[in-house]
Amino acid sequence: MTLRWSTLDTDAVPAWAELTNLLAKVDRTEEYYEPEDLAEELGEPGFDPALDSIAVWDGDTLVAYSQLRVSLALTYEGTARAMIGGGVHPDWRGQGIATRMFDEMEPRGRALATERHPGEPFELRASGGLESDPVRPLLTGRGYEIVRYFTAMQRPLPGDPLPEVTDPRVGPVTPELAEPLRLAHNEAFASHWGSAPQEPEQWAKGMEARSLRVATSRVAVEDGVVLAYVITGQWVDRELYISIVGTRPSARGQGLARQVLTASLTAAAATGEYDLVELDVDSINPTGAGRLYESVGFTPVRTTATFAKVDRTD
Repeated sequence: MTLRWSTLDTDAVPAWAELTNLLAKVDRTEEYYEPEDLAEELGEPGFDPALDSIAVWDGDTLVAYSQLRVSLALTYEGTARAMIGGGVHPDWRGQGIATRMFDEMEPRGRALATERHPGEPFELRASGGLESDPVRPLLTGRGYEIVRYFTAMQRPLPGDPLPEVTDPRVGPVTPELAEPLRLAHNEAFASHWGSAPQEPEQWAKGMEARSLRVATSRVAVEDGVVLAYVITGQWVDRELYISIVGTRPSARGQGLARQVLTASLTAAAATGEYDLVELDVDSINPTGAGRLYESVGFTPVRTTATFAKVDRTD
C-alpha cells in the first residue's frame, strides 16, 4: 500500500467533508459537517494547518485525517489542553494509520504546549466515541484513560408545549452583546471541567461562524450585563444544535437558564425550519444541566467518552 501523507488545506476540504460525514455515519456519532464549515476550521486562531494537521491519501481518496488544537489559555484547572481529533476510513483501518498519526500529533502537541505554556501540566485529549469505537483500544494502549462521558440529548420540534417565557430580561442576541457574552461565558464555565477562558479573537471567530444561528440564540441581560445565554448553531438540515448554555454564578438559582433555553426553543419552533433540536451535556455537570434539559423535553440518545492523559511540558 502506497499512501501519501500531507496536511489539510483548502484543496482537501471537499474530500475532508466526505470522509468526516462517512465517519459520522459509520461510527454513529452523527457529527456531520458541510465543506464550508470545515474550511472555517483552517483559519481558527492558534491552529496552523501546515503543522497541526495530517491528511493521508490513497490516490485521490482521503483515507484519514488528524487535527491538533492546543488551548491558547490554560484551563481553569491550570492545565495546557491539547485535543487530537480525526479518523480513518473504515476500509483502511487496521493498517497502522491511526497509530502513526498519534505518533506525529502527540510530540507536536507537547511542543506547542511548551511554547504557549512553558512548565505547566499538559493534557492530551481525544474522543473515544461510542463504546464500540475501534479507537478505544488504541487510546488505552497509549496510556489514555476515560475522564468524562458526554450524552447527546434530543427534543422534537414543535414537540410538547413549552412554558411561557415570563422574565422581561430575556431577549435576542444583538451585535453589541458579543463582548458581554464572552465575559459571561468565561464566568459561567470557570467551574466546568476542562474549560479554558475564551480569548477575544477566538470568541469573535465563533460569533462570525457560518454555522451560528443568531435568530434562535437568546440572552438574559440586566444593565448591559449578560446573566444567562443560549447560543445555537446548525450543521444538519432541519436540525438545530444548542452549542452553549451558560449562567453566571451570581445569577444562578433564578431559573434564568430555563428561561433562555425555553425562549430559544420557542423561537426555533416558530421558524418552522427545524424538526429536531440536539445538545450535548457533561454527564457529571456540577450545575445539574441534564435535569434542566429533561425538564423541557430533551431525552438521551447516545453517550460518548473523552479520553485523556496528563504529562508535563518542562
